Amino acid sequence: MLKLKDLPDKAVLAKFAERYPDADTGGVAVFLHFLRVASDLSLALDTCLSRHGLLQGRWWVLVLLMREENSIALPSTLADKAGVSRATMTGLIDGLERDGLVKRISDTGDRRKVSIQLTDAGQVRLDQVMPDYYTRLRQCMAGISEEERELLSVVLGKLNVGIPAFG
Repeated sequence: MLKLKDLPDKAVLAKFAERYPDADTGGVAVFLHFLRVASDLSLALDTCLSRHGLLQGRWWVLVLLMREENSIALPSTLADKAGVSRATMTGLIDGLERDGLVKRISDTGDRRKVSIQLTDAGQVRLDQVMPDYYTRLRQCMAGISEEERELLSVVLGKLNVGIPAFG
């Protein structure tokens, strides 16, 4: 992922607006700042998770399984909830299974149907990761009041509605 380290200032944005009059320079500035913070957060999360031998994709699969009744789900359900293709989910599951963190369970009535279950080792790994994650998340969010968090959530919801404009 390319990270823009040097965000444009007002003068640079004004120069772009001269050439592209439809540019909403205030919107561009906030959008680029948001992308930068999102990239930094993603990298920071990967750094935290890597201390526990995980990256986001595999971690999310474990978290999604832990949320399920009996910690079991279909691969297609996991893919839908994670927002990834079924092929990507298969690769994530393969790696987690190799590490003993999940296991495949064949349906006794239909051998083509396979469910994925979080193993005891997978739960142990989550039990190691989650306290560290929650501590770091609390530290990251410490400077944002409850009122600001609620406002940020509303603003992010509005931003999310506009995403299809890029499609």
